[in-house]
Amino acid sequence: MASPRENGSDGAAPVGQNARSAEGALGRELASLLSPEQVVTGGPDLREALSDGTANQGIEGEAELLALPASTEEVAAVLGWCYRHDVPVVTRGGGTGLAAGAVPHGGVVLSTERLDRVRSMDPGLWRMEAEAGVRTATIHRIALENGLFFPPDPGAGEQSTLGGNIATNAGGPHTFKYGVTKAWVTGLEAVIAPGEILKLGGPVRKDVSGLDLLDLLIGSEGTLGIVTAAWLRLVPAPEARAGVVAFFEGAAEGCEAIISVMGTGIQSSTLEFLDHGALEASLGSFPFDRPERPGFAVIAEADGHPDEVSRVAAELEEVFSQGGSSQVLSLAGRSEIGSLWDWRDRVSPAVAAKRGGKISEDVVVPLERFGEAVAGTLAIGERNGLEACSWGHAGDGNLHSTFLVDLDDPEQMERGRAAAGQLFSMAIELGGSISGEHGIGSLKLDRVTDALDRNAVRLQAEVKKAFDPKLLLNPGKKVPLTG
Repeated sequence: MASPRENGSDGAAPVGQNARSAEGALGRELASLLSPEQVVTGGPDLREALSDGTANQGIEGEAELLALPASTEEVAAVLGWCYRHDVPVVTRGGGTGLAAGAVPHGGVVLSTERLDRVRSMDPGLWRMEAEAGVRTATIHRIALENGLFFPPDPGAGEQSTLGGNIATNAGGPHTFKYGVTKAWVTGLEAVIAPGEILKLGGPVRKDVSGLDLLDLLIGSEGTLGIVTAAWLRLVPAPEARAGVVAFFEGAAEGCEAIISVMGTGIQSSTLEFLDHGALEASLGSFPFDRPERPGFAVIAEADGHPDEVSRVAAELEEVFSQGGSSQVLSLAGRSEIGSLWDWRDRVSPAVAAKRGGKISEDVVVPLERFGEAVAGTLAIGERNGLEACSWGHAGDGNLHSTFLVDLDDPEQMERGRAAAGQLFSMAIELGGSISGEHGIGSLKLDRVTDALDRNAVRLQAEVKKAFDPKLLLNPGKKVPLTG
């Protein structure tokens, strides 16, 4: 894979000559639009803004400054100034992205962290309006305090933000039953070039009054506009939850059990998996009795009315037992379920700790090819002389395929990148694609033309140019520009 800086050459616009000739003026001009303390030109805050969740791979960008607007109007003022002076703008949420989507290649980093208000909460109408900088965990907490539920649950909930989740159309374990972020957004407020405020949808559940620009902005990774607030649809919180963890001796048996859950029509709210390598790395902190033969694990959950939860949990246990599970754990109650997901959230760092680092990519394949993708990940690792494993969202066919590396060894890193490229090719050959939920950013930009129909690539480039004629919004990310 090419580095972010190399990918940035595809459609990336340089800092304009008039801004270059007076770089010190850039900070002064933006400080006059905001305030001096809202413009950071050096120090740890700016350094932190140069990287995202790919920092552990040594991926870091460069920028002239970090802007911290506190309102939609201030975001519009910053983008307007930058657009007039040909200065690129990269929007940053919580900095937890895993595709270098928030890594800048010069210009201004615009953080949404100060857009952190919940503008309205209407429990009786099952909706909320929140700004882009509100943390995912805060949205979950406020919804639950009002007896409601916001299902999308990507990792790093204490750091990730609503704006970032919308920009990447984030998923998570519970999207198996409830859908990804876009299913829960009914309206957006955004700033588009050359510094104008756009409002789409709102506190409504249906709207076909025009082309679906709402869904177009969701998942666009900051390349079409800057999301500043959103209307969210909520649902009543499930009355009860139960978890089922099934262990299998091998991946083949575990993958067959996943297919069986789908085939029997059981509506599990989650359907996760961990292969042998992921289990081996993380079972040391498993909060329950350690399985005797942990070759492959499937995690399922039932939620809803207590009677329904009991029925679905029993059906899951039966399917897993008949499918050859060596051990089935049944979990009930908030404490046990919470402990299970706390452990699941720590799988990624536990895997990284085995070798000191990892190159982990998310690919998606048709469910009937899922077992091939799990086995193929191991084969690619072996081919490149790297230990490999996978875990992720089995019900969605979404694998987090991972290759363990020493981050200080350039030769290992090169083999890891080669393995990631082969992983993308495998996913495409199996009828899948190169990203299920992490997005494209700059890390996967050079593979988009392999993953998508050529007409889709062309139309994406035309949409990008329609929204952003100067190509200044998060240049070099998400959308390959074909000329």
